[in-house]
Amino acid sequence: MTEQLHQPVLLNESVSLLISNKSGKYFDGTLGFGGHSEAFLQHLNDDALLAATDVDETAFSYCQKEFVNEERMKIYNFNFTQIDSVAKLEMIDGFDGIFADLGVSSYQLDNVEKGFTFRSEAPLDLRMNKNLAISAADVLNTFEEEELTEIFYKYGEEKNSRKIAKSIIEQRGFKKFQTSSDLVEIIEQLTPQYFVVKTLARIFQALRIYVNDELTALKTFLSKAVDLLLPGGRIVILTYHSLEDRIVKDFFKFEESSCICPPDFPVCTCSKVSRLKFLMKKPILPTEDEILLNNRARSAKLRAAEKK
Repeated sequence: MTEQLHQPVLLNESVSLLISNKSGKYFDGTLGFGGHSEAFLQHLNDDALLAATDVDETAFSYCQKEFVNEERMKIYNFNFTQIDSVAKLEMIDGFDGIFADLGVSSYQLDNVEKGFTFRSEAPLDLRMNKNLAISAADVLNTFEEEELTEIFYKYGEEKNSRKIAKSIIEQRGFKKFQTSSDLVEIIEQLTPQYFVVKTLARIFQALRIYVNDELTALKTFLSKAVDLLLPGGRIVILTYHSLEDRIVKDFFKFEESSCICPPDFPVCTCSKVSRLKFLMKKPILPTEDEILLNNRARSAKLRAAEKK
């Protein structure tokens, strides 16, 4: 059932990198429909703990039922930035392994009611947590041209961000944006047919990242995670676009460094402490066979580091 909702990416690699102590305490910050967590549990002893979080109500409710008899597992309807709150609730000092899969699940992408797809008529929502105040439609209908331009360029790396923003401002003067087709129509008018799908993917990605404040949340999570990682513990992160991957790579690199003084300083004065070490310098990528089985794995990158 889990694989029908979402097929876990780089599953075996995630398990082998994350679990170093089979009786340890672990955290899955992006539980989804439990694909990775289910595999983690298969490799943990009876006295282990796996705490997991997800803000999506559907995924949370599904996993509550799916893991109802699993005593090693504790599930919270939290954002993964609340990893410190989870540790307090579980009355533990830290985790032996911390995992996050930053991808949007297949269920979210394919379920029209969730509003994440541009391939079907859907509400322009894009909120992971429906309690968030601003939806994608709110952004398109109220933000100024400069703000929209920045969102599309910064979070979608869209070269035609200004032209698209200008057309959105003009269009909403006649009709407010309510559904995905309202935005798709604008993109199709401005973009050569060959590039339409990629442009739509970038624009919808930009709106999703902005609405959910995903990059700020990722930075907050990483900062808290390294504080809560026990010596010898491992942090494993799956990313799906360059913005996320750059943040993870730079964070690991900073935490591995023992000095951040300018290169021309003759003596180190920063007192920087190295807390992590890369488990591999380059990210692990899915094989061609995995991509054939699951096309949504094609952009995945897996990075991992160990607490010193």
